Amino acid sequence: MAEPLRIAYSPCPNDTFVFHAWAHGLLPGADAPEVLFADIDVTNGLAGAGGGTSRPEAGAELDVLKISYGALPWVLDEYALLPCGGALGRGCGPLVLTRPDGPADLTGRTVAVPSERSTAYLLFRLWAARAVPGGFGRIVVLPFHEIMPAVRDGRVDAGLVIHEARFTYQQYGLSCLADMGEAWEAETGLPIPLGAIIARRSLGADRLRELAGTIRSSVEAAWADPAASREYVRAHAQELDPAVADQHIALYVNEFTADLGEAGYAAVRALLDRAAAEGLVPAVGPDALAFP
Repeated sequence: MAEPLRIAYSPCPNDTFVFHAWAHGLLPGADAPEVLFADIDVTNGLAGAGGGTSRPEAGAELDVLKISYGALPWVLDEYALLPCGGALGRGCGPLVLTRPDGPADLTGRTVAVPSERSTAYLLFRLWAARAVPGGFGRIVVLPFHEIMPAVRDGRVDAGLVIHEARFTYQQYGLSCLADMGEAWEAETGLPIPLGAIIARRSLGADRLRELAGTIRSSVEAAWADPAASREYVRAHAQELDPAVADQHIALYVNEFTADLGEAGYAAVRALLDRAAAEGLVPAVGPDALAFP
């Protein structure tokens, strides 16, 4: 009997919602994979985009991973971008937060970010190239759940936040200085590329196409019966209010999750090309995003 595939994704509600049916063996003809739960900065490293560090040995055993689109240029030699299962959208971008009495200009200021190999960071740097021409004082990397407390407590001047922080930052008494997704959409007219699903190229083209079909079926099953995944979603997001988890899913699971489509691929290409032009990521070849 063949070994089950190994997949790594986050415990965030959108991922557990999307992968519930596959993870529980509910799809005809698709064996349940082994699942590793890890925050996206960890999966970026497991795929080989860990800020220049070598990939941990465990990464070589993973067949499918959810990573940041911002990490994609470092891993495309070994992994193919799948056309479904990821996170893109509109009105769902990262936010730059400050205290209500905080600076209106971030020139010379300290800003906390959740990763330097993330889509959020690329969007932030592309925005800052226009909005903060004088440059920051310092950028510090903090786990995303520590960023809002750090801003609130004055340990940093501003923070770049992602995920459900869009719905909860007011609880920390913070204000939104700028919406990175809003800036991106205004400039490009394209959806915001956030999280990608990748799979090992060594699986072969036929297996990759089969995998894409399985993931698309898992998305469709989640939409057909949203209640089926509720316990799984909540078990991995116990700190979230159920209403916030539902908002999270509604925002990040959408038409682009089922199929990137022309607009989705255009958004990914635009992000990576603009980031490469700023020296933030390696350049991506013309065929590197093509699905086998």
